[in-house]
This record gives sequence, structure tokens and C-alpha cells, in this order.
Amino acid sequence: MVSIYNIKPKFQAFLQPVLHALHRAGITANQITTASLALSLLIGVLFWFAEDYPVFFLALPIGLFIRMALNALDGMMARTYNQQSKKGEVLNELGDIVSDLFIYFPLIQYEPASLYLVVIFICLSEINEFAGILGKSVSGQRRYEGPMGKSDRAFVMGVYGLLCFFRVGFRTYSTLIFSVLIFLLVVSTFVRVKKTLSVQS
Repeated sequence: MVSIYNIKPKFQAFLQPVLHALHRAGITANQITTASLALSLLIGVLFWFAEDYPVFFLALPIGLFIRMALNALDGMMARTYNQQSKKGEVLNELGDIVSDLFIYFPLIQYEPASLYLVVIFICLSEINEFAGILGKSVSGQRRYEGPMGKSDRAFVMGVYGLLCFFRVGFRTYSTLIFSVLIFLLVVSTFVRVKKTLSVQS
């Protein structure tokens, strides 16, 4: 399925110099994961107050790009420098779920006309991540398939932040936009579950 996640190998290659620099500085994989979680919480707070301080809308495109880099780097650090651990895996997976919830939650105040759809979007985003984690527990393979996986949602939220910052009038189409996002999340979750069961069988 089409997903921004498919460019991850090239993104990781781009981050190699950063990876080695962080290792030389004594930074561990778990510290990177913790930094990603802290950054996500900051993004959520800034997003919540962005109506009063519009520059905070830029926390979405800029912050989410940095978060994607950190999410790639923690795994690279763990694999490259033998820092893999159960604690790191729990921190990574639970941190992603908490981070997404914190970042998406402010949508509730910005999209009152599409409130129910926003709530469904947030819930399905969490279910989608759970479906990915379920793949590992059932078949031994973490599922990342899109469309509308974590990377895709980060891209969408980044665009959302830019549109809000530049005062582009798109909210007339919010119902359609979130309906499409929900559909893609359902497809993504179905694909993940189907692939998990096919590996198991």
C-alpha cells in the first residue's frame, strides 16, 4: 500500500551522520525515545494554544518532522549499537500511542463542526497503532502498512498546521477531509490485521 513509510530506508540513510554523532556524544536509544515523547507533548501544548499565538501552528510541520527523525534514530541506534531492550521497546510503543493522542487532541477545539469525525479519527489512529503492535505479538512482525500509518498522519498534521498558519480557508471541507482520513485508517488497519493473520497461518 502507498505510504510515506516506504521512504524510510532513504530517510535513515540521510540520518546516518546524525546517528553516529549522537553515539559519539553518549546519547542512548532510550534517551532519544524519551526526547521524542517530550517533544510530542510540547507539540500538543503549542497546538492547543495556537489559536491565540498562530506561530505555534508551525510546531506541527517542524515538530513532527523532528519527531519522525527521532523515531527513526532511536531504532537505528538500538540496532546499530546493540542497545535493544524490552524497556526500550515498551517505551517506544507506548510513547508513540501517548504522543499521537496528545498531538491530535487539540483538533477537538479547532474542528467543532466535525467533532464526531475528529473523535473517530483519533480513536482509529490509536487502533491502527495497536493493530501494528498486535502483529508482533501474534506473528512476530510489527506491521507498518498504510495508508494513513503514523508517518502519513504526521504528514497530514504538518500540512494542517501550515494551512492554519497561513490562514487558508479549508474548514468548509473538514467533514470530507476527516471522512477520507477515517476511510484510509480503516483500510490500513484491515491490511495490517490481514497480513498478521497471513503470516500466522
